[in-house]
Amino acid sequence: MTEPVVTAPAPGPWTTATVSGVRRPLPRTVQLRLDVAGRVDHLPGQHYVVRLTAEDGYTAQRSYSVASPPSDPLLELFVERLDDGEVSTHLADVVEPGDTFEVRGPIGGGFAWDGETPALLVGGGTGVVPLVAMVRHARATGREDLLRVAVSARTLAELPYADELQAAGAVVVLTREAHGIRPASRLTAVDLFPLWEEGQTAFVCGSAGFARTAGDLLVGLGFAPGSVKVEQFGPSGT
Repeated sequence: MTEPVVTAPAPGPWTTATVSGVRRPLPRTVQLRLDVAGRVDHLPGQHYVVRLTAEDGYTAQRSYSVASPPSDPLLELFVERLDDGEVSTHLADVVEPGDTFEVRGPIGGGFAWDGETPALLVGGGTGVVPLVAMVRHARATGREDLLRVAVSARTLAELPYADELQAAGAVVVLTREAHGIRPASRLTAVDLFPLWEEGQTAFVCGSAGFARTAGDLLVGLGFAPGSVKVEQFGPSGT
């Protein structure tokens, strides 16, 4: 089977993002709504680079997946605060509406969903963020039928966008507490098999360990390795 070819937009130049809204929906996280000057429309699954510049000229930058769909006039980023993260600590602790900083994007064609072909989305923890952009895009275009979703987190309270994902019919797997009639457990092939459909591309995002395990499960279910798109992150970011 030929995999769908996704033509991603070329990244725009470094530009200014003005913070329009700030929410802290979960402990150690921040949700930013940004008004980006000259923004280039992105595809669900792409990310932006945020660059901060200190008064002495020192710069630090980090990549963050986009949670908003292309139709949203604002760019939405969801950031997990890392104690040793120069960028994440500033975004989570300091940034307020009206602040500005530099961004560049959208970046990443290899993990972009075209919005027209069936897909199985598998996310762990904050790895659900780019998948939320896909879910929102499907809802905005009336193509929810194209997506199947499975997500995992330690607890429901630690799952970003939990209400939105559950409303989209996501299978939710929690490793530290029961969820409904399901006891605490890790994601298994049994969870993913009912979501499989002919012609799907799989999108997997999460920590390196989660991404590796989920990718192996999907290949074991019969997905061709080339049809499993993986985005993983470590302690320092995406």
